[in-house]
Amino acid sequence: MQTADLFRVSQYVSLPLLAQHIDPTPFGAHTGAVLPEAVKEAGACGTLLNHAEKPLSFTVLEQTISRAQEAGLLTVVCVPDALAAQKITDLKPDIVSVEPPELISSGIPVSLAKPELVTGCLDAVRPVPVLCGAGIRTADDVRAALKLGAQGVLLASGYCLAAEPMLWLENLLKGF
Repeated sequence: MQTADLFRVSQYVSLPLLAQHIDPTPFGAHTGAVLPEAVKEAGACGTLLNHAEKPLSFTVLEQTISRAQEAGLLTVVCVPDALAAQKITDLKPDIVSVEPPELISSGIPVSLAKPELVTGCLDAVRPVPVLCGAGIRTADDVRAALKLGAQGVLLASGYCLAAEPMLWLENLLKGF
């Protein structure tokens, strides 16, 4: 969720909200930085990190996860493959989302197109929960992800681009 929308949305829903990103900076002179404490105060319970559209170096990811933990925020860390998933396990993310960049917004679900990628990530980070992202559009995509062992899905464009977002979401939820 966009940082600017967190507080407003948190006033109307009881769902857990994630900020799209935070920065590892502390309070002080950091103009433009998104502070972990600010998103928590605005109503977020966690943050999404390392999305293909906002990749972080390993060092910055390490610092950001640490800052999120200090602020009491859940971390969902996106990875493109099992190798990246393995590298981040020492950083202790709360959840990992496997999202190969080439499938993001493609409508081609990772759970069906690259099931070995999902199972490879599951093996690499166990016991950390894994989500399937990238291309998730239908209840069948969700069922495939769950059958592989994922604990859920991460989605954005399917919902945001749907002609009738609530109907789309209701149909997607039938996969759980």
